[in-house]
Amino acid sequence: MTNADQPGAAPVSRPAASAAVTPLGWRYLLNRVRAIVPVTSLDEAVRVAAVAAGAATDTTGRLTIDLRDDRVALTVVDRRAGRLTETDLAVVRSVTTALTDAGFVPGPTGDSAAQLTEIAIDALDIPAVRPFWRTVLAYVDDPTDSPVDGGLIDPTGLGPALWFQQMDAPRGQRNRIHLDVDVPHDHVDERIAAAVAAGGTLLSDAHARAFWVLADAEGNEVCLCTWQDRERPAAPSTAVD
Repeated sequence: MTNADQPGAAPVSRPAASAAVTPLGWRYLLNRVRAIVPVTSLDEAVRVAAVAAGAATDTTGRLTIDLRDDRVALTVVDRRAGRLTETDLAVVRSVTTALTDAGFVPGPTGDSAAQLTEIAIDALDIPAVRPFWRTVLAYVDDPTDSPVDGGLIDPTGLGPALWFQQMDAPRGQRNRIHLDVDVPHDHVDERIAAAVAAGGTLLSDAHARAFWVLADAEGNEVCLCTWQDRERPAAPSTAVD
């Protein structure tokens, strides 16, 4: 029986996932959910991790914990399926309850610790370039995507995801590799305003609220992304991003 066939492992849509976890202090980002628990020392971070791990003892392969002396980042996703499931939401609720009972509250989620970054590569022939990137980065196929022209992920969960954008013709005067920064949906407007104030330019909001295209003073582009408005059909390959 595959993981997808297991009871309680039904995939969860982006809107449903966000609606379920946002009131708990978590945010939906790139097929997973993340929460930040502020701490005052590494010893306290270890206590937070112990509480979270204790609440997820029967859910191997779902909870990832990153400890720092000022925060603990908790990430939940079914790593075998590569996407969020109903079981993952149960883990979030269980972990949140355990943390709250212990005096730890998930949040805030507006800083960089609550975002996830992926790298996008423009390519005319994705199957021709994809094996190189898969090998040179020691990445693996994204289980939610095509093994021929789909995205790649770090099997350790540490590095940014990589995906390939199909191009119809070479692009001049533009970086062919750009960052996609997936931020909490309720903080993206503030991030855009700050980026523009820092000397950036908003190039396109044609696909908001899925993503906005911004550029620095020399035209190097980055996309600020959220989970929203991604249930609609994909944009054609001639789109800006």
